[in-house]
Amino acid sequence: MNRTSVFRRLLQEPEILMLPGAHDALTARIIAQCGFKAYTAGGYSATAGMLGAPDISQLSMTEMVDFYTRLCDASPLPILADADTGYGGTTNVARTVRAYERAGVAALFVEDQVFPKRCGHMDGKRVVPRNEWLEKIKAALDSRVDPDLVIMARTDALAVKSIDEAIIRAHLAWEVGADLLFVEAPTDIEQMKRICSELDGPTLANNVEAGKTPFLTASELQAIGYAAVAYPVAATYTITKAVRELMVTLASEGSTLGMFDRMVSFEEFNNTVGLADIRAREIAYADFVKSFMEDTNLK
Repeated sequence: MNRTSVFRRLLQEPEILMLPGAHDALTARIIAQCGFKAYTAGGYSATAGMLGAPDISQLSMTEMVDFYTRLCDASPLPILADADTGYGGTTNVARTVRAYERAGVAALFVEDQVFPKRCGHMDGKRVVPRNEWLEKIKAALDSRVDPDLVIMARTDALAVKSIDEAIIRAHLAWEVGADLLFVEAPTDIEQMKRICSELDGPTLANNVEAGKTPFLTASELQAIGYAAVAYPVAATYTITKAVRELMVTLASEGSTLGMFDRMVSFEEFNNTVGLADIRAREIAYADFVKSFMEDTNLK
C-alpha cells in the first residue's frame, strides 16, 4: 500500500492519529524508528533549519519541495506537508500539488492567509476572501494525480474574524471536497468542541507548545472529536535548547565532557542513520561484480 493510501486509512481509524513534527531528514528517520505511523513537517521548522529564520513565507515552493523530497527519502512513513497559501493563485496551487506529489508526500494543506503568511500562532494574520481560498482548494483537488493524496483545508479565520467564520469556511471547504479540515488556533476548549461537533469532516488539532490553543493530550483531543493531532515544532524547540546548552557548556568549560550524558554515542548515531545497511549493500555490489568478472570471458 502506498503512503497516500496508508495516511487516508489512518485518518479513518477510531484512534487519533499522532503526527510528530520532523525538523529535518534526521528527525524524520528517528520518528520512524520510534514507532509512529505518520508524521508532519511544516514551514516553521523548515525555515528555522534552512535559514535560521522565522516562519513568514521566506522559503519558495521549490525549496519546500526539495525539503520534502529529502524527508520522504529518509523515512518510509506518510507525511503531511505544508503548502502554505499554494504560492499564488489557482495555477500556482496546481503546480505546487503536482510538485509535492512527485516529492512523495501523502497529504498537504492549503491555507487561506494572505501572502506572505505567518505562523498560525503569530499575531497580525490576514485572510483572503472565502471564494479565493475555495478556488485554491478545488484546484488542489483537481490537480492531484493520486486520488488518495489527502488535501487538507486550513483556515486562519478564527483569529482574524471569528470562530463562526472559521467554521463556515471549513464547512464550505468540506463541501468543495477537502479530505481533512484544520481550523487553526482555537483559544479555548469550547471552541475546539464546536469545531469538531459542527463540522462533518475529520478535523486536525495543532499542539504548539506555549501557543494560543490549549495544550491537551492525544486522548483528550480524541475525546473532543479530533481525528489527528500535529506536534509541528516540538523537535525544533528541543533541538534549539539542546544545542544552546551544548554551546554554553563548551564556551564556559572548554570541553563537551559535561554534555556526554546528553549525547548519543558514535556507534549509536551510525546505527540511527543506517550505516551498517549501507556498508552491507556496498559489499554485496562488490561481491556481485567480483563473481560476475570471474564468470565472464571479458576479464
